[in-house]
Amino acid sequence: MDLKSKIREVQDFPKEGINFKDVTTLLQDGAAYRFAIEECVRLISDLEYDVIVGPEARGFLIGAPLAYVSAKPFVPVRKPGKLPSDTISFEYELEYGTDSLEIHKDAILPGQKVLITDDLLATGGTVSAIVKLIESLGGVVVGLVFLMELDFLGGRSKIGDYRYESLIRYDA
Repeated sequence: MDLKSKIREVQDFPKEGINFKDVTTLLQDGAAYRFAIEECVRLISDLEYDVIVGPEARGFLIGAPLAYVSAKPFVPVRKPGKLPSDTISFEYELEYGTDSLEIHKDAILPGQKVLITDDLLATGGTVSAIVKLIESLGGVVVGLVFLMELDFLGGRSKIGDYRYESLIRYDA
């Protein structure tokens, strides 16, 4: 299935010059969404992990179904003030500004093997922040899986030596 054809591109969103990859059109096609999740599972089928972590909101769309299929816990990473218990936070840069993420202090146990999921790898700022949050809690990142990757923004250079997989890649 050609998943790239299921992604709508929105010019000049969220600001001029950005060609936004809108995953909602893929989500509206049940067969395509299922296929995408199954393919993400296939990409990481050889990894051993204890927990899946994903950032709000679109990371939930990939991470929660992967957690369901693999019968693993899902840990949300959220914007400041959205989690109800004690958190740690990290500020990072986006391709169009800065942001901050938080995770519950007790969400990851020392030594737990963590798979990070998100809908998009762009500049790598979000995933770098998540890695720092997980490692500060003593978790061990064993891999990352993305629905889409914007190769031309060089986000993979911020991932370092972690294994990562991307289902759909854009080179321009």
